[in-house]
Amino acid sequence: MRTLFRLKTQQLISRTFIHPVSLPAPGGWRAAPSRLCSSPPNEDRPRPSMLRHLTSKIKATGPIPVAEYMREVLTNPVTGYYVRNNMLGPDGDFITSPEISQIFGELIGVWIISEWMASGRPRRLQLVELGPGRGSLAADVLRVFGQLRSVLAEASVSLHLVEVSPALSLVQAGSLTADGGRAANGEDEAAYRRGETAAGLPVSWYRRLEDVPAGFSIFVAHEFFDALPIHKFQRTERGWREVLVDIDPEKPDALRFVVAPAPTLASATLPQEGERRPHVEVCAEGGVLVQQLARRIAEDGGAALIADYGHDGTKTDTFRGFKGHRLHHVLDSPGSADLTADVDFSYLRRMAGGGVACVGPVTQRSFLKNMGIDARMQALLRSCGDPAVRKQLLASYDLLTSPAHMGERFHFFGLLHPSRLQAPPTPQGLKLERRRSPAPLPVAGFAELSYT
Repeated sequence: MRTLFRLKTQQLISRTFIHPVSLPAPGGWRAAPSRLCSSPPNEDRPRPSMLRHLTSKIKATGPIPVAEYMREVLTNPVTGYYVRNNMLGPDGDFITSPEISQIFGELIGVWIISEWMASGRPRRLQLVELGPGRGSLAADVLRVFGQLRSVLAEASVSLHLVEVSPALSLVQAGSLTADGGRAANGEDEAAYRRGETAAGLPVSWYRRLEDVPAGFSIFVAHEFFDALPIHKFQRTERGWREVLVDIDPEKPDALRFVVAPAPTLASATLPQEGERRPHVEVCAEGGVLVQQLARRIAEDGGAALIADYGHDGTKTDTFRGFKGHRLHHVLDSPGSADLTADVDFSYLRRMAGGGVACVGPVTQRSFLKNMGIDARMQALLRSCGDPAVRKQLLASYDLLTSPAHMGERFHFFGLLHPSRLQAPPTPQGLKLERRRSPAPLPVAGFAELSYT
């Protein structure tokens, strides 16, 4: 059965790829060492409204946690980075893998269908993407679904997007729906926007994961967890202390990091007992979100695929900013740059609990190669006679897989229903009892799929 499943997954890959890639007193706070930037703050820049908002908050309540700073800077409904800016693509602040090559999204689409098949081909399939960006990944996945329509013929497929940015939801609707979508009617409706793809698949937008309907779902989170707010903690002689954001007393229009003089609720509860690192980052919101995903998968079936910058509990200080595809000081001109921190997959695994099976993390290079990107690229190069297109294909392949670029910086991590990794029942009978028990079906991407 393992061999049959491998062959089916390889058949999906070969059938899919037919398109070319086109308050304490101020004296009580101690300044924290600044290791969190690559360029000095720009003091000549006009003071933006986000900075005014933050300094007013700090004057009223005292230094704020890094998590609160990130939340305000990125998702404030008036001046937040994700609300006001078009940050994706060549003209934005960063480029994601789906923007580099559609091969990436196509392989994710194959992974989704292979997991749906391994789960027994449920009659209902909800594709749920968290933070869908421009909608490029979802568009590539839906194209795979269209090419494998015969495989999904008996399934009721729908697309559900969790997106907090009204501006990006309009971009996504323009990319994914036939009519640009429409605002949902009524305040009681969980979705705030609805539409249909050209093929007639329903698409819905939500602000929160908990608003997505229950049911068998495959969740995809690509470069989503790295933007969730983190708490930062510094080990001191008196135990863990939280790193906070304060106003620089020597530069009233600038911010600085300080170490809290006393324990905070976060520093007393979030660092793990036995932690050996001198500096740790904990994404409590990411932990809660993984618990929600795990609960839904355990109750309704399905899987979650998380792809992001990350590590397995080894790194310390990864908080950084990006603006115009360059590193940017995280405290300089807040609201004008993206803020991110590497995902601690060991923390996500711990928070997922025992109700689901976790696989990974594996590097993006390993995942894509296991999914067959080399065979896909060879087929494209054989059928391409245009030197410029061939150069573009090779460049995109290098960006996605090279250790010097995204190949080993990004990692894939999966949550599966526990039954997914259980061995199929052993056939019973006089002639079958001596056969070796069947092994669990392999998980595409996390294990090499061979034709043998």
